[in-house]
Amino acid sequence: MTESDLPVANLTPGHWGNPAHTVELPAAALDALKDLGIHRPPPPPKPSPQPNTALTAAQLAFLSTVVGSQHVAADWDSRWAHTRGYSTTDLLRFRAGDTSDVPDVIVYPGTHDEVQAILSGAAEHGLAVVPYAGGTSVVGGLAPTRNFITLDLRRLDQLLELDEISRTATLQAGVRGPAAEALLAEHGYTLGHFPQSYEGASIGGYAAARSSGQSSAGYGRFDQMVVALTLATPRGTIELGRAPMSAAGPDLRQLILGSEGALGVITSVVVRIRPRPTERHFEGWHFADFATGLTAVRRLAQDGPLPTVLRLSDEVETAVNLADPDVLGGGAGGVLAIIGFDGPYNQATADVLTAAGGTNLGEGPGETWRLGRYRAPYLRDPLLDEGALVETLETATFWSRIPALKAAVTQALVDALGTTPPLVLCHISHVYETGASLYFTVICAQTDDPVTQWRTAKAAASQAIADAGGTISHHHGVGTDHRDAYTAEIGPLAVEALQAVKQTLDPHNVMNPGILLP
Repeated sequence: MTESDLPVANLTPGHWGNPAHTVELPAAALDALKDLGIHRPPPPPKPSPQPNTALTAAQLAFLSTVVGSQHVAADWDSRWAHTRGYSTTDLLRFRAGDTSDVPDVIVYPGTHDEVQAILSGAAEHGLAVVPYAGGTSVVGGLAPTRNFITLDLRRLDQLLELDEISRTATLQAGVRGPAAEALLAEHGYTLGHFPQSYEGASIGGYAAARSSGQSSAGYGRFDQMVVALTLATPRGTIELGRAPMSAAGPDLRQLILGSEGALGVITSVVVRIRPRPTERHFEGWHFADFATGLTAVRRLAQDGPLPTVLRLSDEVETAVNLADPDVLGGGAGGVLAIIGFDGPYNQATADVLTAAGGTNLGEGPGETWRLGRYRAPYLRDPLLDEGALVETLETATFWSRIPALKAAVTQALVDALGTTPPLVLCHISHVYETGASLYFTVICAQTDDPVTQWRTAKAAASQAIADAGGTISHHHGVGTDHRDAYTAEIGPLAVEALQAVKQTLDPHNVMNPGILLP
């Protein structure tokens, strides 16, 4: 099985992934939950539909004139299906029947010109606009601070151009991850971008949130893949990227990438592509402890040769055995690293790991991780059903700061969740010459108010990240959840500069208001 064999997951409100793919927790996991004091809560109430859309007849007429009435949906089911994203607090609020943050209407444009027309007329018609494609935000990126319409880009789903000489592809923003791979595979190419949200996420979302995939060691982050883009704003269209690199002033592509819909709607991108690999190899490596494994992966990141996939689990994550979501528990002592090659196996990489104290465990653990890596998110729903609070957070920093940052965040989470002692797992899955990301998974018993419980813990972890010199996000983005931490991280003068850009492109603040910037 390869990534292009996976179907696009049509996500349903309050549940991750393909609704036909249900997951049961292994018996060992259920026993572990009992040891953590976790008990199954009563079933949540069903949400009560809100009244009809609050939009006026004139507002609906404007939208229908642009895209056609058949592409404007004001019914409750459509609106509910586009509410919020897929963080644990989002899912808990779904389960509690929380009907706030429901869009007033869903609009399905089919062209860049239709997107542009809506944005150009939004202020005049009193509309705030949230771009939406996969809807997989986990940081409050789809819940602005005022009533809004949702611009669902699913009809912008084409491979517009393939330049085999330059090895670039022009993809519309609504193309979902598996669909993009399938389109490129027909011509013998791959994008090589495989985030955990791959089944549901979209090309536009990758760009808007600076996504990073699990093969980033070999293919790079998504923002490194983008060579050109088209942005619709309330003031007009911007097209950027006449060449792969340029010294003609600041690179404005990087200003748009990561802007999370606050400046406009990315309607298409030109991305670098590569030939599909004809062979792939994955294997596991054992190290005595996290510090030893950390030195090993740093050596690969700094001196090479890097594999396509490189990840290192700490002692707790290794023991929980997240690399095999169908089993869970029973992991060996020490720590587990996974390496993968899109292409021939590189013995020189293995030699570096051996010299750094690693023991080759063979293809078994690697193949188990490869086949199970998209199943792990499906565990969250049954864990929530059982009364567990399970959530993730991530950061990045320089190599010299990683041990202290990891310890500080872990301790902050343990302290904040002290009445419900947590398991805190951590891994590295994105590496650079100068540093790496840290990805934490937290599991504990829910309190009577799990939303506040997690927000309190997240605030403590965010402060620990700031104090230890990490960034508030490596690849999840900012949204509303990280907005205050982000503005503190970059400082008031930088915030003022970004607000000036926002004022120029979106003078009436119709684009995703409250997202990214205050």
